[in-house]
Amino acid sequence: MALFESSNPTLTDKIFNKSLDPANTDTMTVRGSIQKFGFLLLMVAAGAAYTWKLYFEFKVPTMMTLMWVGLIGGLVTGLVISFKPTTAKWLSPAYGLLEGFMLGAFSAIVNDNFKAKYPNIVLQAVMLTFAVAFAIFLLYNFRIIKPTQKFKAIIISASFGVLLLYVAFWVLRLFHINLAFMSWTDSSPLGIGVNLLVIAIAALSLVLDFERIEVGAQMGAPKYMEWYGAFGLLVTMVWLYIQILKLLSRFASSRS
Repeated sequence: MALFESSNPTLTDKIFNKSLDPANTDTMTVRGSIQKFGFLLLMVAAGAAYTWKLYFEFKVPTMMTLMWVGLIGGLVTGLVISFKPTTAKWLSPAYGLLEGFMLGAFSAIVNDNFKAKYPNIVLQAVMLTFAVAFAIFLLYNFRIIKPTQKFKAIIISASFGVLLLYVAFWVLRLFHINLAFMSWTDSSPLGIGVNLLVIAIAALSLVLDFERIEVGAQMGAPKYMEWYGAFGLLVTMVWLYIQILKLLSRFASSRS
């Protein structure tokens, strides 16, 4: 039985197991990971605030440049951290800042586009993201939701299915075939239903992420894995936020 199975590709069994060193006395803690996660959130907020400010100062070209830097740079940095966890201590803050650049710019555009139909759409998406994450944490902490092997298998399979859906969507777009229900402005029952399903998968993925950090601390993973655990949580939180913002955008599009 694998000790570490998570729908989050950054928190896998091989990565945590390879980090274990019986001679290591400086080990990770749950509190350490949560503290570092808080720091990464501050980096995201700083980057997002800067590109958001650029948009409303009418410095859109600069903002768009930083958005693409954040998107591509965040992807590259995230891949490096995923394959080499020892770099998480130094690269995770950079990843948070880059994600902030991307999220701030993108959120500013969405917020401006829907300001008439759905004022403060971004603020509501942020609040809902943290509310959902906190609710999931409580459900996990009080063991109302238990990450059993069956639960893990369902979430991992569902996450893989979502990944295949994303890949199919982008491949079909290359051939000018559009899946309308994947659009941010599609308010059909199918589109909203798929969106809600993805939100549920992202939210429940947090249960597996919480467990991986807790078990990693219990098994004595090295200190740098606190940064890696925090990075993994951030990846899931960003996914959850984007999906909630997308759902609210669908609702805004349905308003006359």
